[in-house]
Amino acid sequence: MSESPATAPSSDGKAVIIRTLGVKKVYGEGEAATYALQGVDSSIHRGEFIAVMGPSGSGKSTFFNMIGALDSPSGGRILIDEVDVAQLSASELAFLRCQKIGYIFQSYNLIRYMTALENVTVPMAFAGVSPEEARRRGMNLLDLVGLADRWDHRPIEMSGGQQQRVAIARSMCNQPKILLADEPTANLDLKTGQDILEIMQRINKERGVTIVCSTHDHRLLAVCDRIMWVRDGTIERVEEAKDIKIKVGSIGGEEH
Repeated sequence: MSESPATAPSSDGKAVIIRTLGVKKVYGEGEAATYALQGVDSSIHRGEFIAVMGPSGSGKSTFFNMIGALDSPSGGRILIDEVDVAQLSASELAFLRCQKIGYIFQSYNLIRYMTALENVTVPMAFAGVSPEEARRRGMNLLDLVGLADRWDHRPIEMSGGQQQRVAIARSMCNQPKILLADEPTANLDLKTGQDILEIMQRINKERGVTIVCSTHDHRLLAVCDRIMWVRDGTIERVEEAKDIKIKVGSIGGEEH
């Protein structure tokens, strides 16, 4: 039996780092039940840059929360590095989120009374990193996103783009294998959003971090490897970004 586009191995033979098997998510019961995910099968390979796209209410945010171990499925299995997330204890889940997965959110989620450096280094304390190593690593990450000279600035003193750069640096603080970004450019202007995408692409290519980005931003097609199109709680199709034809008002035949 030939494998579906969602589960076929990559052409370069990279191992699967995230796998979903028949994942379902139901909110509510009986006639009031909402089926957010309806048996999703997918595979994401190590080192890939994946865009998850679809209309509002399609289930892409729920899928994002599932693979990020931020929510539990109603059915099916989620494997990260071939470990079944559902079998982990609360402490093991906390370790997974702290050490293996970095998160970037649309609203930045920075601590407003902390400096950029303090925001970046906070998660390192939970990982047992010494203060000296945390400061060194934090400054290196701020340099990576172009903000080393603003290490002592608080969020209120930074633009939205600068806050998102700090959020990216924070997401990398514990050297994760996976980076999950939820609409990272949604609140940013065109130029700033492009800068953020270029930083994420550099992290993906230079550091080999697997990136999964839930987005409406079609500029992501220029930096990602594959697109997972989500509709009505299922992965409707998976396409190689290089094969997408961009037309006025549509992408790959998909009207927008």
